Amino acid sequence: MTPELKAGRLVLRSLQPGDAPAIHRLINDWSVVRMLSRLPFPYPRELAEQWIDSTRRDSAQGSAHHFAITRDGALLGAIALVLSDDRRSGSLGYWLAPTEWGQGLTTQAGQRVVEWGLTVLRLEKITADAAQDNVASAAVLGKLGFVKTGTSSRRFVSRGQDCPIDLFELPRATFLAKTQEPVEVSAPPPAEVTPVVAEPPKPRTLLVVAAALLDAKGRILLAKRPEGKRLAGLWEFPGGKVERDETPEQALIREMREELGLDLTGACLAPFTFVSENAGPFHLLMPLYVVRRWRGVPTPREGQTLEWVAAADLGRYAMPDPDLPLIPLLQELLG
Repeated sequence: MTPELKAGRLVLRSLQPGDAPAIHRLINDWSVVRMLSRLPFPYPRELAEQWIDSTRRDSAQGSAHHFAITRDGALLGAIALVLSDDRRSGSLGYWLAPTEWGQGLTTQAGQRVVEWGLTVLRLEKITADAAQDNVASAAVLGKLGFVKTGTSSRRFVSRGQDCPIDLFELPRATFLAKTQEPVEVSAPPPAEVTPVVAEPPKPRTLLVVAAALLDAKGRILLAKRPEGKRLAGLWEFPGGKVERDETPEQALIREMREELGLDLTGACLAPFTFVSENAGPFHLLMPLYVVRRWRGVPTPREGQTLEWVAAADLGRYAMPDPDLPLIPLLQELLG
């Protein structure tokens, strides 16, 4: 089903039958509909109702996800991600009421939908297109990281003619490389010091610790990252960064207290395995500890969703790439 996503003040939610009047009013505008290839002009009210019904069927089937772009409850436009038959790629489309143009809202909504599609749905790429006279849409796609891959033509029903379009693409690998956590940059040398040879910066090692908390039934606790955080919607093993002058064990005890309200002092923190992965601008090193004893009841203190999951079911949860190699190891341990 289509989830509710947040992007700043914007709330992206599934379309509802009650949205038909607003959809009809906003989209029945020549400046909007002329850029949408499949829609007629004028745009009849019953077509809005039929379209909303179709988006809800698509959502239930998982073939497409259409979001109403809203702010403070008011509908401003729509954005959609239509999936390919094999669910390996998607196509992005959007429109916004003219009264809201020029505020960066389409870019804001697009960033959230693209991130969700490439991380939670794990699409290999997202494509998009825009009429060549739709300069604003092409600019939005550029800000989102899309690259032009070619040109084509398509019939625009409202214009009654074929129009040239530009084709764009954003691969998942490109998106992930540009959205890694920022790396600390050393201060530049004094102006009077000029290095003879400028060496490329060396990747910094980012040390992150994680825990596989096991209950009496052998289930593992997963935490879903909340809206507003990087990689929102993904499930992960609880944990976090190891701060300066901390050992991994000290960091794990602190993170479990801050995130979940658990006391791991005196508990057995059993080192299990680790992940060592090149993550572009930094190298990720993440030790995983198995924890079977603690004091307290896991409580989401940072807006995350918690769920106890059987080891055999871990593969059903969308997780960050570094967590994926840990799944078969935990399944073997608990199998």
